[in-house]
Amino acid sequence: MKLLIINGPNLNLLGTREPDTYGKESFEDYFSKLQFKFRETELSYYQSNIEGELIDRLQQADKEFDGVILNAAAYTHTSIGIGDAVKAISIPVVEVHISNTFSRESFRHTSYISANAKGIIIGFGLPVYDLAIQSFINK
Repeated sequence: MKLLIINGPNLNLLGTREPDTYGKESFEDYFSKLQFKFRETELSYYQSNIEGELIDRLQQADKEFDGVILNAAAYTHTSIGIGDAVKAISIPVVEVHISNTFSRESFRHTSYISANAKGIIIGFGLPVYDLAIQSFINK
């Protein structure tokens, strides 16, 4: 199985950005742990702060991967384009969020992705990625 993790804006700052909300571990370090834990699954990772690049990567993933784990970060709440890209591709997408978006500002309670996602995992810290991978393996 081949899975792609796509992270959106500011997630390149994990480990240093708001550690009380997002933790102190960089995503690169956590990704290495995921690769070790899920050795039977081919995991790839992509991050961009640019909306159009995230849309391009979702579209490309359709031909390369069995599924996508998407943390669109702030674009979750603003990007109809990313939501449309999720709807347009044929592979399943699991939406993840490190923090509980429903315990934060009200604008974070809306997602343009959720309606077309296979599922949503929020609020458990970095282990949301682990849970999303398991959702593909245990389908």
